[in-house]
Amino acid sequence: QVQLLESGGGSVQAGGSLTLSCAASGQTLSSYIMGWFRQAPGKEREREFVAAISRSAAGTRYADSVKGRFTISRDNFKNTVYLQMNSLKPEDTAVYYCAADQIMRTTAWRSLDFWGQGTQVTVSS
Repeated sequence: QVQLLESGGGSVQAGGSLTLSCAASGQTLSSYIMGWFRQAPGKEREREFVAAISRSAAGTRYADSVKGRFTISRDNFKNTVYLQMNSLKPEDTAVYYCAADQIMRTTAWRSLDFWGQGTQVTVSS
């Protein structure tokens, strides 16, 4: 079992920045592909893929909506994954979740192995 705990959410104005962290316990994160997803207000039944990073951090993927603004990274020694969010927009407002999975099928979020509890990000205009 992997326990994931997100932190770093908050309220910012448009154009601002936040860095989210996802700390793992129970198992080493280096065994998993890690991803960030978000759930927007009024869309409680859907989680949108944001970014993913390979086990060694050699490869990353981003949703088109965040490409060039968000950066995913990981520190396997600290068992932590990060999401640096710059140039935030009101449409980035959501609960952000990190996930750990052996495959990370980003279009099948319900199938992913482990989830954190989420952290709220609110961007005001």
